[in-house]
Amino acid sequence: MGIDASRVLIVVGDAAETVDTLYPWLRVQEEGFRPVVAGPERRRYRMVLHEVPERGWDITREFEGYTIQADAAFAEVDPADYVGVFFSGGRAPEYIRYDPDLVRITRYFFRHDKPAASVCHGVEIPAYAGVLRGRTMACVPKCRFDLEVCGGIYAEHSWAVDGNLVSGRTWHDHGKYMKHWIELLQRERARMEAAAA
Repeated sequence: MGIDASRVLIVVGDAAETVDTLYPWLRVQEEGFRPVVAGPERRRYRMVLHEVPERGWDITREFEGYTIQADAAFAEVDPADYVGVFFSGGRAPEYIRYDPDLVRITRYFFRHDKPAASVCHGVEIPAYAGVLRGRTMACVPKCRFDLEVCGGIYAEHSWAVDGNLVSGRTWHDHGKYMKHWIELLQRERARMEAAAA
């Protein structure tokens, strides 16, 4: 049986940001990939919408968003079966980053130089996994400390590409960095298919 070089892992938990999650979930499908949503458990997760109102708020305001079904639990994921991984933002990374299976998955993608993308608070997952030392990354400004305390370099622009790692500050930046991650996914798919031939 041949290798399936079409699967892309989308990491979520309760309070994952809706646009952070659905944009890559839809975008990879346009390129012929199959998104596989993974969370701490195989169940439906509640997402949120984050926006900074024009006046009256100094911090992000949160609204209830859509729900999304996790196709797999982190414990069930063999990262070798996936072309790449996406770390969604929102509040989910604050608690799912401690999941030992998510740490295992994250370290695999970086150890094997496979395409990884992150937006907003998604930085908290690879930061906790200890894979960002010396790596440049864009993230929401309030997570700059999380990145830098783990040895990462904060990008002064709204998006960044550093080897296998592509990142953006917020969902507003999807249109700037997503194409670079898609290009990496396409190259990795070709490499996996060639290796299996």
